[in-house]
Amino acid sequence: MRIAVTGKSGQVVTAMLERGTAAGHEILALGRPELDLTDTASILRAIEAAAPDVVVSAAAYTAVDRAESEGGLAHQVNGAGAAAVAKAAKGLGVPLVHVSTDYVFDGTLDRPYIETDETAPGSTYGSSKLAGEEGVLADYPENCAIVRVAWVYSPFGSNFVKTMLRLARERDEVAVVSDQLGNPTSALDIADGLLTVAANLVKDASPVLRGIFHMTAGGEASWAQFAEATYHASSERGGPFAAVRHITTADYPTPAARPANSRLDSKKIALVHGVSLPVWHRGLEVVIERLLTSKTTNEEKRK
Repeated sequence: MRIAVTGKSGQVVTAMLERGTAAGHEILALGRPELDLTDTASILRAIEAAAPDVVVSAAAYTAVDRAESEGGLAHQVNGAGAAAVAKAAKGLGVPLVHVSTDYVFDGTLDRPYIETDETAPGSTYGSSKLAGEEGVLADYPENCAIVRVAWVYSPFGSNFVKTMLRLARERDEVAVVSDQLGNPTSALDIADGLLTVAANLVKDASPVLRGIFHMTAGGEASWAQFAEATYHASSERGGPFAAVRHITTADYPTPAARPANSRLDSKKIALVHGVSLPVWHRGLEVVIERLLTSKTTNEEKRK
């Protein structure tokens, strides 16, 4: 497949480039200056020029806390920008896979969220991503799949796992929130899942394959448990580790509210698309191995 992916440096985009190329697909990463999500004309031009078989809308404004003071920009990128990507895909008559987030929910349910649960974002970032979903569905409902993911980490960019490893090199104990639950999910596994969904949409026009889906790794954890698993996997491989002190959300205030419950039920995408991501511990071990190997290699090069 020839796959146009919006963005050039995000975790999911980078993982798509790696996994898609390894699987024999042609991955075209479209980002600034050719494609700017604040410039509708550039979006249409870039995607039309790419002439893809399918479009994966992965680029987004992801600075959750900063979005509280940059709401206009967040909505322009995540809302209007996502809708423009859908229009571009529709203009070419090719399927669209749009990546969204658990932040479209308020996190108050006592069970994992399913696709039909009521959305009620509690942050500007969440409301901007919901606006993107709504724009995509308004413009191109007949040929799109919206895939919500959560708690993304990878060997690339900035993320929770890399932050925990950095902090462990600086201190013996790290305080981590323990009253928020979610599904830690490797961007590498997300990329594999998105490639399967994209291929299904290209091969089959069935409406069943379209709509909203949740896609996260198996299992769940609190942020504190996620940190402890990170340090366990790191220490087993001779990497940095620290003690984890469990704290509450109230102990660590942030500009943007985080959902207390970010767990997503992924049964639908398994049934419809045949996508079941590995349990999160397995994905974490792969990422830790790569991060530690990369650091060792880089240190040896500097000697």
